[in-house]
Amino acid sequence: MAKKINNKSSKPDNIVIRESDIIDECKNLESELPRFMKDYCVYLRGSVAVTTRRAYLIDIKFFCNYLIESDLFTSASKISDITLDEFSEITARDVNLFLGDYCNRYYKNVNNDKVLYENNNKSLARKKSSLSTLFKFLFRNEQLPNDITSGFNPIKLPKPQPDSIKRMEIDEVSIMLDAVETGNGLSEKEKEYWTKTKLRDRAILVLFVTYGLRLNELRELNISSFNFSRGEFMIYRKRGKEVLMPINKTCESVIKEYIEFERPEEDQILEEDQDALFISLQKKRMTSRSIRELVKKYTSIGMNTAREKGYSPHKLRATAATSLIETGFSIYDVQNLMDHDNVTTTQLYAAHRKNLKRDVIENFNWLDEENPLGKKGDV
Repeated sequence: MAKKINNKSSKPDNIVIRESDIIDECKNLESELPRFMKDYCVYLRGSVAVTTRRAYLIDIKFFCNYLIESDLFTSASKISDITLDEFSEITARDVNLFLGDYCNRYYKNVNNDKVLYENNNKSLARKKSSLSTLFKFLFRNEQLPNDITSGFNPIKLPKPQPDSIKRMEIDEVSIMLDAVETGNGLSEKEKEYWTKTKLRDRAILVLFVTYGLRLNELRELNISSFNFSRGEFMIYRKRGKEVLMPINKTCESVIKEYIEFERPEEDQILEEDQDALFISLQKKRMTSRSIRELVKKYTSIGMNTAREKGYSPHKLRATAATSLIETGFSIYDVQNLMDHDNVTTTQLYAAHRKNLKRDVIENFNWLDEENPLGKKGDV
């Protein structure tokens, strides 16, 4: 059953519903945690984004499950029964062993199968961050006698390298866009779907490589997101940020063609998805999975590789960033467009630019060839 809402905010219904679903998920997680963590849960509601709040709660529930399964720290049989006195006995060494020993590699029974799980350092760092916020809060809230977080072992994260950035070359993007226009490179079975979705798929790919949108930013676009008379559209970033973006002629053209000639009529679409821009053949808002699959298909054609080696939407985001820098835009312009929190992220794309040093030096001549150094006349 579709969720009904009384939306009095400036956000579209789909964004409000998505955030509401995450909040409901957080409430369910909170109900499973020990009762002494109630103040901490209230603190999270006002201090972090809902997605971050959910991630912290998932990590803390995972840690509490570990306390019960290890049978070393608590006599409780369920998470909600863990006591503050038991929690106060946990030391920094215990947390370090949890992160460095247990979390690295563990098994879980899933549908009667024994499944191996492994966490890389990035995942371990997030779990450490989640536990650090919890223990720091409980200390500040005078629930724990000591702040043990200073004893947590550092987790080294590999420094991102420009050469590790996967992106498409400009000529590969051209081949990809030609494929969605003409069907070149598609199998006969793929062409059956292509004839019904080519205008939609073209609009999706053009938006990705022009704006470097994140997957959810594109998926949640609505018809009402666009104001063509003012030449702009609204996107909803991470952490609930609303951003107005200018729309160029190419993007405006491909979106209007899709809406006019291919998008189903409103009365054919499910009520809750009638404002959605990109509609599936099932007459619903496209799923993240279906968008990933179409991007993977067309990028594999552009790069002349197997379908399974095609790129994700995030690689098109990297493609957009690097292409903008190669075209001559500053890293600060690209940082603003990409919504990078830190300019060092954008600098990685600048460093990836081929022959950057050569281009800079060759176009920065103090003396022209007709008047070289040492031939400036008599002294």
